[in-house]
Amino acid sequence: MVFESLGEKMQNALGKLKKKGKLTEKDVKNAMREVKLALLEADVNFKVVKKFINRVQERAVGQEVMESLTPGQHVIKIVNEELTELMGQKESKLDLSSSPSVIMMCGLQGAGKTTTTGKLGLLLKKKAKRPLLVACDVYRPAAIKQLQVVGTKVDVPVFAMGNNQNPVNIAKAAIEHAKKHNNDVVIIDTAGRLHIDENLMDELENIKTEVKPSEILLVVDSMTGQDAVTVADKFNSKLEISGVVLTKLDGDARGGAALSIKAVTEKPIKFVCMGEKFEDMEIFHPDRMSSRILGMGDVLSLIEKAQANIDAKKAMDLEKKLRTQQFTFDDFLDQLEQMKNLGPLDELLGMIPGVNSKQLKNLKVDDKELAHVEAIIKSMTKEEKNNPQIIDASRRKRISKGSGTNIQDVNKLLKQFKETKKMLKKFSGMEKSMKKRGKFGLPFFK
Repeated sequence: MVFESLGEKMQNALGKLKKKGKLTEKDVKNAMREVKLALLEADVNFKVVKKFINRVQERAVGQEVMESLTPGQHVIKIVNEELTELMGQKESKLDLSSSPSVIMMCGLQGAGKTTTTGKLGLLLKKKAKRPLLVACDVYRPAAIKQLQVVGTKVDVPVFAMGNNQNPVNIAKAAIEHAKKHNNDVVIIDTAGRLHIDENLMDELENIKTEVKPSEILLVVDSMTGQDAVTVADKFNSKLEISGVVLTKLDGDARGGAALSIKAVTEKPIKFVCMGEKFEDMEIFHPDRMSSRILGMGDVLSLIEKAQANIDAKKAMDLEKKLRTQQFTFDDFLDQLEQMKNLGPLDELLGMIPGVNSKQLKNLKVDDKELAHVEAIIKSMTKEEKNNPQIIDASRRKRISKGSGTNIQDVNKLLKQFKETKKMLKKFSGMEKSMKKRGKFGLPFFK
């Protein structure tokens, strides 16, 4: 996961300061030396690192910090603020004031530009916009077809005129099409190259001149580290981009691009792609990312994910069933499905304050185990899901065979389910007892 190594090293370095009752200038410098090495290893631009460390040290050795009751916490607060400043301070919103608003997507081949175009279309659609995707890459084989397939998957219309047309004419025609069909956002998927060349830039400049986009978003692959910053700088000098979209931020990227791009180009990161699914595109919040790096969690993003992916009606129905101990394996399976929609478990746990990367490793979050649980439940009959007590030895053998697991796995799940029901029964009894005494019920059952 991105920033995992950087976060662990920075937390270790700053954690030493928290243990000290009083800080000296030497303590701060030693900690900053470790932070500096961690940032350089994360492939952050060395000029950016130098400026960052100088700013932190200048603030951290001040009288206010040294005389603070909790100087270590004070230094961490400064690092958090400077990290946030480094990445852009606050989220940068799209300019969608005109109708139709035109967003031009650009970048090199392999950065995930076409898929990102679809992801952005879906994101805007969820915000009650009516986007139109435009196929202006007439050079890469099957590029138009790829965008059409993407459009179908996210249920967003695609405008295309074929490979023999001029991209500038396609972009102009698409805007006219959008006006006639009430599309309020036009997202243009432009051509990319394996490297920056004059022909590519000339074409992009011509499209920009003709359609006057309100946003020019550069899609860069975060896995390329400092190369991503170099690409962003060159595109910005030619096109004056309005923002950056970082892709593949869920991989083992060291995070250097995310921490360097804003400082080098003075252009904000507007979105990040955290996975391969079309839903895995997020607005970039510098303050939240900084908190996650320093192990402070990201509760706001966790809440937003839950609100977007958890069915409120199903949650209320489940609460009612839990009150009366009527929940079944079908209900359990439904909760698993909703939890999977939130994203990888280790990513979700990483948003909880105080849970650092070392603790996540100790927790051994295994998505495969959840898949096994799902397979076991799906191998049960309707009657077995509703009445697990009827599952005898022969049924267990059939379920394990059908789910590709062993009998021990089935036994373990049945035991856990039984224990959970017992625990819920106790909670319910406690609630009734409290109500009889005129006290408040348990918050879970309110």
